[in-house]
Amino acid sequence: MADSASRGEAPWSTGLFDCFSDCSLCCQTTFCPCITFGRSAEIIMKGSSSCCENCLLYAAIQYLTGSLFSILYGCYYRRKLRQQYGLKASPCHDYCVHCFCHYCALCQEYRELRNQGFDMKIGWNANVDRGVTMAPVAEGGMKR
Repeated sequence: MADSASRGEAPWSTGLFDCFSDCSLCCQTTFCPCITFGRSAEIIMKGSSSCCENCLLYAAIQYLTGSLFSILYGCYYRRKLRQQYGLKASPCHDYCVHCFCHYCALCQEYRELRNQGFDMKIGWNANVDRGVTMAPVAEGGMKR
């Protein structure tokens, strides 16, 4: 039997509604979600785009199109994060999570990356210099 991480069923390290466990992140995301998104997207994309680029793009999408396209944009990155770390699509599909709990989803994604060992404030390159570049390898189950 394959382990849960290989099937995309590993649990998130924090719950979707654990926003208030980190009040500074909660406030940052409430008042300037583009920063939370930008930092997470830089790590998820392994530095192929900077925090500033992601932040500005998210802010422009939010300003020019309203919530719909920023939700879709956030959903795309949530899916990539889940694939990288083998996380469950819970409590529901990525689009529904971002549609109904967008800021909570941004906070959860940020916390997940931080709990995986990334220092979110220093960006991808500085994390690479620290030796943090990928998800830990999941141990496989016993096989014959």
